[in-house]
Amino acid sequence: MKRHPRHATVQPVAQGADVGSLLLGRLHGGTGWAWGARALGCLRRKDHRTPPPCSRSPQPPGLLRLTRFRTRVASARAQVQPEVEELEPALSGLGQQVTEKHELGRLQYSLDYDFQSGQLLVGILQAKGLAALDLGGSSDPYVRVYLLPDKRRRHETKVHRQTLNPHFGENFAFKVPYVELGGRVLVMAVYDFDRFSRNDAIGEVRVPMSSVDLGRPVLAWRELQAAPREEDKLGDICFSLRYVPTAGKLTVIVLEAKNLKKMDVGGLSDPYVKVHLLQGGKKVRKKKTTIKKNTLNPYYNEAFSFEVPCDQVQNVQVELTVLDYDKLGKNEAIGRVAVGAAAGGAGLRHWADMLANPRRPIAQWHSLRPLDRVRPLPAP
Repeated sequence: MKRHPRHATVQPVAQGADVGSLLLGRLHGGTGWAWGARALGCLRRKDHRTPPPCSRSPQPPGLLRLTRFRTRVASARAQVQPEVEELEPALSGLGQQVTEKHELGRLQYSLDYDFQSGQLLVGILQAKGLAALDLGGSSDPYVRVYLLPDKRRRHETKVHRQTLNPHFGENFAFKVPYVELGGRVLVMAVYDFDRFSRNDAIGEVRVPMSSVDLGRPVLAWRELQAAPREEDKLGDICFSLRYVPTAGKLTVIVLEAKNLKKMDVGGLSDPYVKVHLLQGGKKVRKKKTTIKKNTLNPYYNEAFSFEVPCDQVQNVQVELTVLDYDKLGKNEAIGRVAVGAAAGGAGLRHWADMLANPRRPIAQWHSLRPLDRVRPLPAP
């Protein structure tokens, strides 16, 4: 049997010829015939979908056949070499809009007002379909709740590990006179907890209290919206806590800081860290790191130890303040972090992890906050 040459000369196609027959005729071997059959079936299935020409601009029969032929050839080429866009999965139209709408997730909450105690009761119930921010395709979500314009008094739920559908079931109370509620905005912000980096905002729900009828309890689902970007960031600090109950020894290791606020004229800072041990809200011990010149990302790795008896560990707090050293003037504070049983939020979570893992250093990143927002409450 005579074999066809590898590089056969392309012959002109007769007008009106069936391209499927030509494909079957030019392909050889089992694989070629199978491919040709699939291509022919595909072409025949797609042929009836070819839209008719516009009735207002009729086309000559010869041009119509040429148009159909080019459509078939393009479809055949797509079987061999897809376009670049086809290599990436893509959604379009309504499907894309739905995905974008629900990509952050939903939050269910409840609202009620106790007129006898003058408290707004907020329930964080559950979330569904949260965005996955971790590399493993999940998140460690928790919810931060506060009433604008006052961001100092805020509550946080527990962290739920490795889930996009957490059930919180936690309730919080805000002492606010009923006549003042109309000017407040309730913010429920969902975050992804990360021990070794900044906690990332997944989304938030904002509820203007002027739009809520508190004559009866409210139970609602809301879509999460992108959280507004916080412009005035002070920076982050990473430190570890280690407590040895038998020795009554608390060790704080200041590891590093990053993205500190620029304090000097040249756009840098000379940061150092003060570490205070507080008991009953009063400073009883003080330590400080070395000064790192001309940097916004200092690395310290300096350890400080405090004697804290086991029966007093729940009554003390640790406060870390980052300051900018100034040789000629007063050292200016950049921001502060407090950890302890009375600190709340990330500070309470870090303290609890330390107590749950005695003799082990527990490291965590914290966002610096203005000095007037982090003073821990006196221990009872």
